[in-house]
Amino acid sequence: MPANIFSAALPLDRPAADRMWEAYRAARPRAVAAGPDYTVEHFGDSARLADELLEIVLSGRKRATSELVDDFIARGDAVPRIGSHWIACDSTGAPRIVIRSVELRVGAFDSVDAEFAADEGEDDLSLESWQREHRRYWTRVAAARGAVWSEEDEIVFERFAVVWPPEHAD
Repeated sequence: MPANIFSAALPLDRPAADRMWEAYRAARPRAVAAGPDYTVEHFGDSARLADELLEIVLSGRKRATSELVDDFIARGDAVPRIGSHWIACDSTGAPRIVIRSVELRVGAFDSVDAEFAADEGEDDLSLESWQREHRRYWTRVAAARGAVWSEEDEIVFERFAVVWPPEHAD
């Protein structure tokens, strides 16, 4: 589960994130030239989820995420593009990794397949688990912004690579 509007309630250490970005930019100038902008975010909608999902990214098990298009719109953010970057923070706001989008598509809930569900790395990695947990999650986050989630709502399905720091890079 990606960052969303709840993440705004969690702290973000933007100066530390900027320092992480500068270190990445110095080490990988061509990658930054191809995608010079970045966002600073948490995974999930709570401190617990931010840390839990970040840990499975750090373990290498999670290399995909999905987010409602309406959540991007509600935050005033553009939908990511291939090559775009984001800095994932833990629940304290400390930046931990730089992520780069490597594959994106927009689709409805029923367009996800078992391979993508497994790449999200959550729960038991099954499509059934992915569907159950994301129904709960998107119902909750839509309600938090005063909306009702529908399985027909557009979802951004993103595969990513961890690109910084070197000890966590793919």
